[in-house]
Amino acid sequence: MLNRTLAPHTESTYAMLRIVVGLLFAFHGAQKLFGVFMPVELIPEVGSQVWIGGVIELVTGLAITAGIATTWAAFLASGTMAVAYIQFHWKLQLGAQLLPAVNQGEAALVYAFVFLFLACRGNGKWSLGSLRLGELDSTAYALSPRA
Repeated sequence: MLNRTLAPHTESTYAMLRIVVGLLFAFHGAQKLFGVFMPVELIPEVGSQVWIGGVIELVTGLAITAGIATTWAAFLASGTMAVAYIQFHWKLQLGAQLLPAVNQGEAALVYAFVFLFLACRGNGKWSLGSLRLGELDSTAYALSPRA
């Protein structure tokens, strides 16, 4: 019963997920690049790993939000978050440090898998990528994996 009630909203819910996660990711990039909304202003040196990560977060986050090249942007974002998790959170020692809740890597791990899902699913509804010649592409509303 609940599935019948929620199923008609699948595409809209997917679009909201894409938009919200993209905005959150872009916000993290803006924080890194411009030092905004941070307790201490720490703007990384241009070309540093943190700066490159910030650029990737800002650009891919905005692309995902707008639904432009979502597959490519989300794939790059997923890889970036997987690297961030492994490099900064995952400890190669036995014990509790392997757990994301302990090593504070939950956000990076969740982002990695959500972005992998978005990369597989594509632009979807309410995306600039679904606009073609001024008309909405009808495949943006289909339930197919490449919508």
